[in-house]
Amino acid sequence: MLSIVIPAHDEAPVIAATLEAVARATGGLGESVEVIVVDDASTDATAAIARAQGARVVQVDVRHIAGARNAGAAAASGDRLLFVDADTLVNRPALDAAMQALDAGAAGGGTAVRFMRPLPLHVRLFESASILLFRLFRITPGCFIFCSREAFDAAGGFDEGLYVAEDIALGRALARQGRLVILRTPVVTSARKMHTYSLAEKLGFTLRFLVSPRRIARTRDALPLWYGPRRHQKPGTPTAE
Repeated sequence: MLSIVIPAHDEAPVIAATLEAVARATGGLGESVEVIVVDDASTDATAAIARAQGARVVQVDVRHIAGARNAGAAAASGDRLLFVDADTLVNRPALDAAMQALDAGAAGGGTAVRFMRPLPLHVRLFESASILLFRLFRITPGCFIFCSREAFDAAGGFDEGLYVAEDIALGRALARQGRLVILRTPVVTSARKMHTYSLAEKLGFTLRFLVSPRRIARTRDALPLWYGPRRHQKPGTPTAE
């Protein structure tokens, strides 16, 4: 069985589209797939929408992406796990490529990520650079991480000491358990972090993170891009810059 785990905090504007994409990508797989939405302290209709879409909902109150993902994994029945962000649209080719990698003995991996359009030039440049760098340095972006249950358990799951970069840490831990694969087939994710904050704010955060990555990664209040307010971008709709 494949268990798809989707952590979510106040994702009512986007969770239906995410689950619809999952349903299309897994069409025909039937009872061999379960979809778990981990509702992490939402104050909106995230849980109700997820249930209406047929997902199983697990409630937590940790406000912590690593903790929410681990809670979903703990509730999952599958011997294969796929972690998808609540603003990410998966597709059948990416899903099939991930399953084929596991069939071939990989411990796990990730895939290329593209942002929903339209985008300003600096974000398009960032996107292209990140795809190349993620393949070069074998980085697993959190919006699409797959692995076997055995490798996930052996790796110790997501590091709950981290409020960010827990996806990268899991990728490195999975690589110690076996082969790590970075797929070429992209998934599409929201660019809401890019739209919510100005270029100056994003550069300022990046510089602060580079100066003290260990401290900032373990401090939720220092991570507004992940835990602050967001300007939601609905799939397929333009977003003003």
